[in-house]
Amino acid sequence: MNEDNRYVRFDWAAKRMLRNKADFVVFEGLISVLLGEKITIVELLESEGNQDYEDDKFNRVDIKAKNSKDEIILVEIQQTRELYYLQRVLYGVAKAITEHISRGQSYRNVKKVYSINIIYFDLGQGADYLYHGQTKLTGVHTGDDLLIGQRDKDALRMQVPEEVFPEYYIIRVNEFNKLATTPLEEWLDYLKTGHIKEDTTTPGLQEARERLEYLKMDRRQRAEYDNHLDILMYQNDVLEGAKQEGLAEGRAEGRAEGRAEGLVKGRAEGEKAKAVEIAQQLKSMGLSVEDVAKATGLTADEVKKL
Repeated sequence: MNEDNRYVRFDWAAKRMLRNKADFVVFEGLISVLLGEKITIVELLESEGNQDYEDDKFNRVDIKAKNSKDEIILVEIQQTRELYYLQRVLYGVAKAITEHISRGQSYRNVKKVYSINIIYFDLGQGADYLYHGQTKLTGVHTGDDLLIGQRDKDALRMQVPEEVFPEYYIIRVNEFNKLATTPLEEWLDYLKTGHIKEDTTTPGLQEARERLEYLKMDRRQRAEYDNHLDILMYQNDVLEGAKQEGLAEGRAEGRAEGRAEGLVKGRAEGEKAKAVEIAQQLKSMGLSVEDVAKATGLTADEVKKL
């Protein structure tokens, strides 16, 4: 990538730079492209007061928005690697719902949540770079989908359960290897490489070109960002090594026990033990709890106890 066409990674920008109302247009572009309709952001809902854990503000961005029907929706964006990532996704969705309904309010005020997860690491098996899912209720014996009766449609403002239950998007950035020709592909190209076409008309990316150019940052911002990239590089090396060591230990234990659970148990224990070992080394080097947690996948509480 040419230095004069270098743009800040979205994971950094989302948490550190795109915080003002004038910058919401970048978020709006990504969400609109994913959901296939015009989305307008009302406000960012993340705040110091609604965080149970010190590192919540680095893991997620909660957004209150309106869709093309002028309905209020909640959008939760997660990007940070977690040891139990899918559980973290579920936790984030539940937290987004409960944080934004006041005690005593009717459940009618519960908003639809879209969980957008941008991941730069291996998660599961699959050939696609974008996965989408939502909850459907299907008859166990009949195979038909549960619908809402005509009498209740006006009161409930829904026809099927998936209009209320959360929807999940998993964007597996590293699996994208296509020439970017569609708006979604242009967004994936930016998420993976930091490249944005000069003549792009994709929602959000034109504005990203204006706001997220590396050379426009001051010296302090560049230093912080470069340090972030160094940590990510080290994190990927560490976790890949832990994965290989854990896999080898799991195979050895699986052969010794002669059972499949030996492989699973050994792999998990090997990865966790390696992560703890690396975390201890990083702490001794003077890295912050936040950076050690990012690099190893451990929680902040686990790092503090080392």
